[in-house]
Amino acid sequence: MNEPTSPARASAAFVGALVGAAAGILLVTAAGALFLEIGGLFAVLAIGVPTLCGAVVGAFLPPGHSR
Repeated sequence: MNEPTSPARASAAFVGALVGAAAGILLVTAAGALFLEIGGLFAVLAIGVPTLCGAVVGAFLPPGHSR
């Protein structure tokens, strides 16, 4: 199989990062609904970790495969 080009991997990593950031924002929103105050460190970690994981998954998984 042909290896995907670098721009394809970069765009997949970007999309993965966006999806991870959206998941992190939902997590922070849900935590904010349950508690009155959320610490800044929790908010940064709750958004940053899924964003990083989404970027890594988007960069290393071959595009076009659902498995």
